[in-house]
Amino acid sequence: MKRRGILITAVMILFCSAALYFLNKGDSANRQAKALPFATDNSTVPVISSKEKLNQYFKKVMKEERSNFSLYKMEESTAEDSGGSSENGAQSFDASETNNQVQGVDEADLVKTNGSHIFQVVDGKVHIIETNDGDDMKLLHSFSFPDHFSPSELFLHGDKLLIVGHSYEEMEASKKVDDSNKMMIAPINEMTKAIVFNIKDPSNPKEERTISIEGHIVSMRKIDGKVYVVTNQFPQYWLLRENEDVDLRPRYKDSTVSGENLSVGYDQIHIFPESKEGNYTIIAAFDLENPEKEAKITTYLGGGNQLYMSKENIYIALQNWNVRPLSDRSDATVNTTIYKYAVDNLNVEFVHSTEIDGNILNQFSMDEHNGYFRVVTTEGNTWDEESPSANHLFIFDDRLEKVSSIEDLARGERIYSARFMGDKIYMVTFKETDPLFVIDASKPEEPEVLGELKIPGFSNYLHPFDENHLIGFGHDTKVVPAKDSSEPLIFTEGVKLSLFDVSDMKNPKEKFTKIIGGRGTYSPLNYDHKALLFDKGKNIFAFPINIYEETEGENFEEGFKFQGAHIYNIDLNQGFQLRAEISHMKGKQIYEEWHNEIRRILYIDESLYVLSNGKITSHSLTDYKLKDELTLN
Repeated sequence: MKRRGILITAVMILFCSAALYFLNKGDSANRQAKALPFATDNSTVPVISSKEKLNQYFKKVMKEERSNFSLYKMEESTAEDSGGSSENGAQSFDASETNNQVQGVDEADLVKTNGSHIFQVVDGKVHIIETNDGDDMKLLHSFSFPDHFSPSELFLHGDKLLIVGHSYEEMEASKKVDDSNKMMIAPINEMTKAIVFNIKDPSNPKEERTISIEGHIVSMRKIDGKVYVVTNQFPQYWLLRENEDVDLRPRYKDSTVSGENLSVGYDQIHIFPESKEGNYTIIAAFDLENPEKEAKITTYLGGGNQLYMSKENIYIALQNWNVRPLSDRSDATVNTTIYKYAVDNLNVEFVHSTEIDGNILNQFSMDEHNGYFRVVTTEGNTWDEESPSANHLFIFDDRLEKVSSIEDLARGERIYSARFMGDKIYMVTFKETDPLFVIDASKPEEPEVLGELKIPGFSNYLHPFDENHLIGFGHDTKVVPAKDSSEPLIFTEGVKLSLFDVSDMKNPKEKFTKIIGGRGTYSPLNYDHKALLFDKGKNIFAFPINIYEETEGENFEEGFKFQGAHIYNIDLNQGFQLRAEISHMKGKQIYEEWHNEIRRILYIDESLYVLSNGKITSHSLTDYKLKDELTLN
């Protein structure tokens, strides 16, 4: 019950903080991308420097929130009525890797392998499985954690296993503080915890260090053993109304330094002039190969919800929402601030920023190539007939000064997916049909849309096949005329695979398609790129899928058919060829089962491993026949 109460409190605080956060945005959108009016040299970005200045900052945040909230309520009362590859050092084994966006920049995942063992996060536990070539799998070790810690993702580097998750903790006021000062430390409700284990002996892992950072995870990356964890923390600054001496600094813990919670120094909290954000971005950088080396903590007032990382820089995107009357809600706009941080080993420093029109879909909407930063956005709402949405490409130099742009693509539609492949940029928008735009950015000062392909359905994930072919993964759609509206009804149908031929950039073609199931069919790959196993050399394209088909004689009812994984070969002359359907279900089932839901698929040498919440099965890579099965529950 105690844990449940803590969780509920934390969720309520985060929800309220997030609501205030979105209401707090100012109206700063312009029609052109522009640089923000603050210094772009980190050495000149000021720091808070004192407790008084930090409290003053949050008081201004609260004042503006009250002003915005009052305006909002007044308007409401008068109104009539939202692939890459990873790196684990020198790899001598033949095994698949996490499907990363940037080669050499590893992303945390539910499952990792070192070629002889599989490490899996599932249901609050972390399992270490000895594979034995898939013939006799064994559960070597299963980590157990306190109730207040929930593991979510893993990193693997040599003989180091990093387990990262959420930790809900309460923290009492420091006993060292004189009661006469009436100092109160704001309680910690959520921390991101990273635990490093030495797995030289996988059956007996040894904990080496623990690093905790206040806030929830935005994203994580690893380069050559260096790990970068980015969190967003919403301090409970409304406590200032009760006690002006409350300490609102973010906290962290590094077992290499101390077993106690440490507060970020006032002279280490950076603030951008004119910033009005009521939260912190905290970047923790530490070295898996040197557990005795202190973590570097970088802190800025302000947040962000999307992250892209190259080998040299981190880009964090912050959406800026504007408050408008409910009666004029269709005129609301969103712009995005991009913050660029230079990475040098464990040193992470802010260097530049810019503000752009529109909203960023996800990390694949951003890219760095030959020193240029490229980003695609959607501005406006697809349902706004008077001012329809538009889609843009912006290209910036290394100082985030705009070099060029292509604007107002696909009016009335929004971006569903994007992929940057060197000088080529691919973007899918959708409302009734799926236009695939092919953009040549070989001349950053003069990008050009060379081709456009309109087809039914949409792709919400794009993956490179080779230099001249692109794989689209999304859904088929059906357009049905509406009786009482000029706008037709769009129904999402089965999962759709597309193989695009882009060898002629001016004339892209959908060379092959494959429709799987009917309405209701879905795959984790629709929203999680790490669910894909793709290896062109082995000709494997595999992903989890849940299949539904329309019930005979019914227009809007679908029946459950299959839960498992599909394994495909891709042939440039014959298209998608289904090689195997693998399910962890036994017998005929009429609905999905959580414990049999496939989460990841990977291979090691000549064996394929399919992992669900409840078991692991191994299969021959030659014919996909079952070799072994290991139940984890």
